[in-house]
Amino acid sequence: MKVEYAPRGLVGVLTPQANTTVEPEFGIMLPPGIGMINARMMSPHASLEARLLDYFAALDQHVLQFANAPVDVVALATTGPSYLVGLEAELATIDRLQQKLGVPFLTSAQAVIKSLRALQAEKIGLVSPYPPALTEASITYWRANMFEVAAVSQVTGDATSFHAIYSIPARDAREGLTQMCDKNLDAVLMLGTGMPTLSPILEARSILDVPVLSCMLCLGWACIDALEPAGSNARQSLASWINGDDWGKTLRARQWPAQP
Repeated sequence: MKVEYAPRGLVGVLTPQANTTVEPEFGIMLPPGIGMINARMMSPHASLEARLLDYFAALDQHVLQFANAPVDVVALATTGPSYLVGLEAELATIDRLQQKLGVPFLTSAQAVIKSLRALQAEKIGLVSPYPPALTEASITYWRANMFEVAAVSQVTGDATSFHAIYSIPARDAREGLTQMCDKNLDAVLMLGTGMPTLSPILEARSILDVPVLSCMLCLGWACIDALEPAGSNARQSLASWINGDDWGKTLRARQWPAQP
C-alpha cells in the first residue's frame, strides 16, 4: 500500500533520543516520492556507550512505534551500536528483524560497508566526533570488515553543550577533512549520524581527490537502493549521490542564509 506523500516508498527511521541531525538530513536527501516517518529510541543511561547498547537491545520494542504504518524499509540511524556489539550480533539482529518486519532492515554501519564496497575502497580515513574509546571500537569494526584504517582525525564538540556530538557545527566537521589531505586513501568516512556532514561532503571536492562519505550519506543512499535497486549501476549511482546530484540543490536552498 502506498501513501500520499510516499508513492515510491516509505522509510521508517529509528533515531537516538536527542539527535538533531538525522531527520533534517533525511529530509534533504530523500527525493520526491520517497517519504519517512521517525521513531525516537529512548534510554535513561548517562554514558554514550550504555545508551547505544540500550538502543540495540530494545530494537524489537523501538520498531513497534511504527505500528501498522506501511513502511517499505526500516533504517537504524545510529552507527555506534554496531561497533559495540560486533559484526556477528549485528547481522543476526538484522536477519531477525527483517523476518519479523517483512521489509529490509538497514543499519548505518552496514550501509557504509555496502557503499565502500560499491566504490571498491579498501584504504580509508576516518573523521571521528566520538570519544576515544568509541573511535577505537569503530576502528576495530572496520578492520573486522576488511578495511584498512590508514588515518584518523578527531573532531571535538563542546562538552558543556546539550550533547558534545550533536552540537558540532558543519565548519568543524569540514576542518576534520583537511587532515585527510595527502594520506593516499581510497575514501574518507565521516563517522556518526549526529555530526552534520552534507555540506562538508559537497565542499570536500576542493580539498580532497577521493570520495568523501558519511554514515548518514550512506544510509540515505542504501534506503533508496533498497526501494529502487541500482543493481549493476550501483557504483555510478553512489558516485552521483556523493556528488550531491540528487540532494545538493535542496541542501543549498535549506541552508541559512540560503546558498546560491
